[in-house]
Amino acid sequence: MTPVKEIGECAITAGEDEYFFRPSFLAMTRIGEPRDIVQAFYDVHNDEVTPLLQRAHDAYGKVPDWLVKYIGGQQMANAAVSAAMNIIAACCDRDVSRLTGELVPGKTGRRAFMYRPGLMSPSDMVLIAQSLITHGIIGKAKIRQLQRHERGQATTEFRAFEYVSAARNQFAISREEAQQLSMTEFTMMLAAKYPDQKGYTREEYDAEADDFFAKRARRRAKLA
Repeated sequence: MTPVKEIGECAITAGEDEYFFRPSFLAMTRIGEPRDIVQAFYDVHNDEVTPLLQRAHDAYGKVPDWLVKYIGGQQMANAAVSAAMNIIAACCDRDVSRLTGELVPGKTGRRAFMYRPGLMSPSDMVLIAQSLITHGIIGKAKIRQLQRHERGQATTEFRAFEYVSAARNQFAISREEAQQLSMTEFTMMLAAKYPDQKGYTREEYDAEADDFFAKRARRRAKLA
């Protein structure tokens, strides 16, 4: 299957295996509860440990045990890598543990779980997860977003099925079709359906305001 990169789909080939990823609304629900989805977004975008893990991987070919212990142990090396594994798995219909690695039971008396690395480096997993979840819950469509549509406050939950219901209502499509939309594709479809909305984007409003005040200042200077 050929991925459509513009709406967030991607494919990774490992040997003879191909893994197809779609950051659909349905995939977002696999990450967890509405609050878990937002937490996963935060975790993969606010990460300080992954660059350190990547440098160690480049130097040693793996992440040494002593470094894992130093940075906090087997809480999956850090929250960003754990969240990235979850996001990547949620967006693929097949087992991706060969790529991401997996958690396995640790030795009795030492750790509850240990991380067994996969083919992907920690930094690559985080970067791919960042792209997938951004396309999945925020959207990356290159369209004019009017100032009145900008969200005024942060949210702690992402309720995917509210968007599924909206898509079914707006575009007269089945639940199955709506569930396969990413937020990017949903936004692009809305923009195509309502192309002539009136109003300013934030940038257009700021530019217009700056121009107004500059002209007023010049008029006052002339009068003075």
